[in-house]
Amino acid sequence: MSHITPIDYETASDAVRAEHDREVQLRGRMTNMKRTLLHSPVAHRIYAEWFPLREELRPELDDRAVWLLCHAIAIECRSIIPVGFFRRALINAGLTPETIVPTEDEALLIEFGKAIARDSNAIPEEIWARLKARYDEPTLANLVAFAGIMIATAIYNNAVKVDIDPELGPYLEGFEFPAK
Repeated sequence: MSHITPIDYETASDAVRAEHDREVQLRGRMTNMKRTLLHSPVAHRIYAEWFPLREELRPELDDRAVWLLCHAIAIECRSIIPVGFFRRALINAGLTPETIVPTEDEALLIEFGKAIARDSNAIPEEIWARLKARYDEPTLANLVAFAGIMIATAIYNNAVKVDIDPELGPYLEGFEFPAK
């Protein structure tokens, strides 16, 4: 059970309702995580910067690459809600997460995602060398910031124990975190 209750739209302040309405207008839906974050519209907006950063990365990283990066971070952080979110994206795109054969670039992003989530002080130099050979510095800055927001999202969901959104349930059937 979530340590922070989702907001109640009917009793929420005008500021919370306005942020809720803005989110629904922008993205078309409201998740359990967002409903808990909305107790603080500022906190909600900070976490929602994931979306603008994703757009900054779009010229270099297609959806599949982003989904695989985020999925790797979510698994490394052992955060079930983001795992479900990105499994849903992959499955709805006709992919089977367990059998995807990543491209060379995707494999690099998966390695980076796991490494930064595991220990941001110990990302192997070899990964950095490959990232620098592939991406320019603005892209690298956006990539690290994006991964950081993804890690923060995983931490938030884990710490709060946000209730799993019902629509993610089917995408989590049979999923188990790898043994550590």
